[in-house]
Amino acid sequence: MSVLTAPASVAATTAADSRRRRRTDRPAKEHLPWGSPIVYFIALVVIALMLAPVLYIIIGGFRSNSQITVDPAGWPDPWRFDNYLAVLTGPQFWQQVLNSLISAGATTAGVVVLGLMASYVIARYPMRGKGALYALFAAGLMFPITVAITPLYIVIRNLGLMNSLGGIILPQIAFALPTTIIILVPFLRAIPDEIQEAAFIDGCSRLGFFWRMVLPLAVPGVITVGILAFIGSWNSYLLPLFILNNEATFTLPLGVQAFSSQYSVDTAKVLAFTSLSMLPALIFFSLFERRIVGGLTGAVKG
Repeated sequence: MSVLTAPASVAATTAADSRRRRRTDRPAKEHLPWGSPIVYFIALVVIALMLAPVLYIIIGGFRSNSQITVDPAGWPDPWRFDNYLAVLTGPQFWQQVLNSLISAGATTAGVVVLGLMASYVIARYPMRGKGALYALFAAGLMFPITVAITPLYIVIRNLGLMNSLGGIILPQIAFALPTTIIILVPFLRAIPDEIQEAAFIDGCSRLGFFWRMVLPLAVPGVITVGILAFIGSWNSYLLPLFILNNEATFTLPLGVQAFSSQYSVDTAKVLAFTSLSMLPALIFFSLFERRIVGGLTGAVKG
């Protein structure tokens, strides 16, 4: 009789312990700090405060100047599309979009190519002083472009690159390289040495290993630095302000300033031009937001 009741008592004790563990674990899962409604409410308030100016600019482009004067915070009544049509049908806007695309595209290509090559050397080549070289690039993050704007202006003027897109592309590449190298070096350093040794045993050269193995494994980091470089160049204002004086070479940030000065009394049209100029960057960032987060997460893990 005791032999038969012993397993039953052990099973009952085990079941009671499991129920007790479930009861103790359940409150911990139900009371997670990020699941609190207060946290979501604060997040919604912050998002609303950030989006309110953007929505005001976009909606303001659908209003007339009289509507803005009478009720600055009101809705369009009626909705007017002539402000946006006037901007889109004018050659000024599209020329500035083209200049911004050329500047941002060339900057992104230069940053990705040069940053990837420099990061590969720092991360994979055994050499003296690579730690100091990496620290030197990291120190470049402490010097924004505003600090060096006067020396840059002198150098670009001496090189004969004033009033040209090349005069803003080269400095933008230089000032974007520190961030690029800081992000890419952990990606390349995290590649196991066994893969490189196996590739060399199979007869793969350093250049072949770079093209066949390094580039595919570093795609998340490359996409991240490319997006950051593109958005940074697209929104750049201070450097083009000093370098570009010819309206034919203006990028969109300078075009917004010039358009605002030219149509200072036409507030609705200025709002329409401003919303159209920031729309490409917003769409681009929204489409690749997860890529940026994934690349930065990989860099931190590396």
